[in-house]
Amino acid sequence: MFFIGIDVHKKQSQICVLDAQGEVAFETRVPTSRAHLKDAVLLYKEAKVVLESCTPSEWVARHLESMGMEVIVADPNFAPMYATRSKKLKTDKRDARCLAQACRLGAYKLAHRLSDEQRRVRAGLDVRQTLVETRTKLTNQIGAVLLGQGYTVATGAAENYVRRLGQLDLPSELRTLIEPLVTLLIPLNEQIDELDHQMEARADAEPDAQRLQTIPGIGPLTALMFLAVIDGAARFERAHSVMSYIGLVPREFSSGEKQLRGHITKAGSTRVRVLLVQAAQRIMRLKNPKTTALCTWAEGIAQRRGKRIAAVALARRLSGIMWAMLRDGTEYEARSQRSAELSREQSAPETRKAAPKKSRRKAMKPTQSEPREEQAA
Repeated sequence: MFFIGIDVHKKQSQICVLDAQGEVAFETRVPTSRAHLKDAVLLYKEAKVVLESCTPSEWVARHLESMGMEVIVADPNFAPMYATRSKKLKTDKRDARCLAQACRLGAYKLAHRLSDEQRRVRAGLDVRQTLVETRTKLTNQIGAVLLGQGYTVATGAAENYVRRLGQLDLPSELRTLIEPLVTLLIPLNEQIDELDHQMEARADAEPDAQRLQTIPGIGPLTALMFLAVIDGAARFERAHSVMSYIGLVPREFSSGEKQLRGHITKAGSTRVRVLLVQAAQRIMRLKNPKTTALCTWAEGIAQRRGKRIAAVALARRLSGIMWAMLRDGTEYEARSQRSAELSREQSAPETRKAAPKKSRRKAMKPTQSEPREEQAA
């Protein structure tokens, strides 16, 4: 029995083969291509293979599986997998040996491999996002050129930017200068519109996406991206696991009696995190009657910590609600007015109870055994 560790990279990959006793049987470095990988491991078809989860790991794993090999895509954040590697020296050769040893000892943690359907959805959403970012760069550049000449384009939707630009009375020289950029905007808008129609059609055909869109502020793009990242609610045991997987929980540096929390971890997909924060901002701005409880809860945080932190907190809560809806197969139900009032009381400072204590504190002279309220806080 042989055990193989492959340190996969964009151009070249390091391969290490260990025998049953843990001795190195074969080592090589080959270009990351189907033909070279096949030739390198052709003599070890019965071997067990471990490779890190990365961008090219999926096609490498499927290529090796097509050869009849057992392939494990491991989580690179699992520390015991690299327990045999020295912290002072890190090379691709040492990494491949560590992966092979982890394969032999079973010291690895499986990484989730997206389904083909959700992989295609994610790729389509990423392509659309790239087009949108390109359009934003073009409009910003056009606006900067015009602003330098004393002209300003009216605000509005990005897809109507060319029409608003045509309403300006620009000199012929200036119009000729920005014409190459404007020419690129027209096909970009058409491609983005086409992708939007495709995503909306896909969301309409997906029951889970329709279920998530019952939340005011959640559109088809956010619903599809959330489904693509989660790839099945059964993967997670509780809502907090989903929040942590998306990277919306605060970092924590705690030891002994000290507990320090920082900014959010920003782990996982950046795109779904951005979409959830944008959805939270829409909910806080539009104030739909169905989301009164959520708005009240977020406003209490905004008063204490600011709107930006409140939007992230609401996005974190949204991810838990969306996961619970997928787990139970239910649609969004607005909380009652009484629940909203309780949420407001929990998030707002208890001023009514604090007032009598403050008046009593003024009447009583503080002693050493009974410090002032400000000092105790």
